[in-house]
Amino acid sequence: MSVHRIERGQVIATALGILGLDQHSVDLSSFEGICASLRRSASFLCPASPRQIVDSVLEVLRPLVPDLPRDTVNAALELLIGAGDLVELRPSGDRARLLYLGPPSYVEKQPGHYLILGIRPNAHPIIGEESVDSAMTYASHTRSVLLDPHEATEVMASAGLHRVTPEQWCKTPRQDTAASVIAQTRQRLGSSQAAGDISGLTLIDPATPVQYYKGRLRSPVETDEGLFVGRRPQAYGAPVWCAVLLTDGVPQQVLDFPTRSTVVPGWDEGRRLQAAIDADRGNAQVFRARPTGETGGDVIFDFFGPLPSWADRYLDLTGVPVPKSKRALFSYRIPDGAEGHVKQFLSNALWMRVTDEEMEER
Repeated sequence: MSVHRIERGQVIATALGILGLDQHSVDLSSFEGICASLRRSASFLCPASPRQIVDSVLEVLRPLVPDLPRDTVNAALELLIGAGDLVELRPSGDRARLLYLGPPSYVEKQPGHYLILGIRPNAHPIIGEESVDSAMTYASHTRSVLLDPHEATEVMASAGLHRVTPEQWCKTPRQDTAASVIAQTRQRLGSSQAAGDISGLTLIDPATPVQYYKGRLRSPVETDEGLFVGRRPQAYGAPVWCAVLLTDGVPQQVLDFPTRSTVVPGWDEGRRLQAAIDADRGNAQVFRARPTGETGGDVIFDFFGPLPSWADRYLDLTGVPVPKSKRALFSYRIPDGAEGHVKQFLSNALWMRVTDEEMEER
């Protein structure tokens, strides 16, 4: 038996081929490549903890991508959970997070264009027909396919994919005022557990600029009073999202998220509550909408803080994730004609407002 040397480029090309990605348009270290690696790892490991899946991907990719940050892989995993490729469950009486494979499904973006969701065990193709799988397109954490709308239902059914309506997939909460969301949280906090000492608690500071999310995270200080969104460490897994009441910087009551479902990530309630707190303080979270400069009238929406997963799903359904713009946390390309609907959705569901370039450049 002879041993042959394989160059790094050949290894990367082979890996991209195994992941079903085009080596000429996608890099292994790109968000598309990382998400594909996470899906493959999860297909063999689940049910598993988020850390197990992230560790397995880093173990495989870091010899080829030495500077790959763990935070980037964690962020990609969160998006896959939010989009339904993976499902997060918390076993009764146990706060540890476990991830399961999302069921193979599809959502119609528009006739002939379909978002593909879920993961099959052991890296089996999600659709299975070579001609269809080869037509799959990848954008950030999303996968979609173009099919003849008259044949799509039969193709998907024969592949064992379950149809999910846009309404079922987005699961947008009932529209409410920011003040009402805050009042409901305070009411639930009144019957929640006493906080006691919370070592390592991190808060989102509502007094800081909403355009720089990382700069909003800090530890409690003695002047903190009232309701905050926070994250508290736990023995196993990532910190838990929570609402916490503080007096003189000391936690009094704490309410862990999620509160109403074991199959949604805790950050959904946490991020919506923070949006409500910001709006109630007159410091509503912002987004930027700007033309692409190309024919067709498409618009780029730039976001400066993370959104609940149901808002991400709405954007996935309406537009396409694109490389983030300067100063943005992430960006979406919204097609001509949908700009007004997206603005209205963000205003109604999360009380957000449009920022202008002059404000952003300061």
